Amino acid sequence: MRKSPQIESSFATRLLIWFDQHGRKELPWQTNINPYRVWVSEVMLQQTQVKTAIPYYERFLNTFPTLEALAAANEDQVLHRWTGLGYYARGRNLLKAAKQIMIRHEGKVPLTINELCNLPGIGRSTAGAIVAICTNQYAVILDGNVKRILTRYLAIGGWPGNSGIMNILWKEAEALTPRNRVADYTQAIMDLGATLCRRTKPKCHVCPLNTDCQALLSDTIDLYPEKKPKKKLPVRETCFLVITDNNGQIMLEKRPPSGLWGGLWSFPETTWQNIELSLRVLSVKPLSTRALKSFRHTFSHFHLEITPIHIQTQANKVNVKIPNINWYRLEDTPAIGLTRPVTRILENLR
Repeated sequence: MRKSPQIESSFATRLLIWFDQHGRKELPWQTNINPYRVWVSEVMLQQTQVKTAIPYYERFLNTFPTLEALAAANEDQVLHRWTGLGYYARGRNLLKAAKQIMIRHEGKVPLTINELCNLPGIGRSTAGAIVAICTNQYAVILDGNVKRILTRYLAIGGWPGNSGIMNILWKEAEALTPRNRVADYTQAIMDLGATLCRRTKPKCHVCPLNTDCQALLSDTIDLYPEKKPKKKLPVRETCFLVITDNNGQIMLEKRPPSGLWGGLWSFPETTWQNIELSLRVLSVKPLSTRALKSFRHTFSHFHLEITPIHIQTQANKVNVKIPNINWYRLEDTPAIGLTRPVTRILENLR
């Protein structure tokens, strides 16, 4: 149900009063604000909590301090700085967008919703955050924090990922967003979701919206937002060929640009039945073969059961001339993008 203009104004006013007193104002992307820095932060925060994102953001900006520096980089350099953060398509899209901005927008991040949404990796909410924070002009966001706040405040049932529920939430977000202090409001509502209106153990007793939050008044906070309908994740199996030679080198393979772990470096993959065939294709003659402990890596849509097969070979008998295959010193951390299972295995081998 649509709130009255008075309530809409009260919502923003209370939120801004709270933000002035308690909001976060010293995050790395809140200093030296410019569209590039804000854009990078908003992309990182799409699937990552602030606490986790901060060190990655600082390392990324240290390596690529400007849009020009990012646009001049290659994919390996970008994914190396993204390693461990997950959802690697975000890093690839940042690089693609940076190159497009240099060509199509004269090296300046555009500051309209439509132009931003035409860039890879930027959706409606991310574009709204960039415009609001950088221009202080009216723009609307609907990230995970805002969805949680609005479903509770207005007692909106249904899974927010449903298109019908999403449309309702966008309309409410548009109505509640003020025309003044938009930048502060945008940060305030994200802060409220991150610090008070949390997914678990919300601090309703100190929330500035607790006097008319419909979920709180009906003692149903735990019911909002409704969770995505569960379905059992399938389990897939794979073998990683962890090939090392007697010179302390390890073989890595660059994955295709699209698909699972796109553009990252991993171990050659195979099945139990095809290990010997895969080694012949790689021109590797094993001196020893040993299965390491299997482990599970979970994606959003399936579990991957990984069995590393440690294969030792002689350096002087290795002559791989296969595209996207390279050898790296095991004792070093190569400046390339690595999958999390690979970094885990490398740490154990070292």
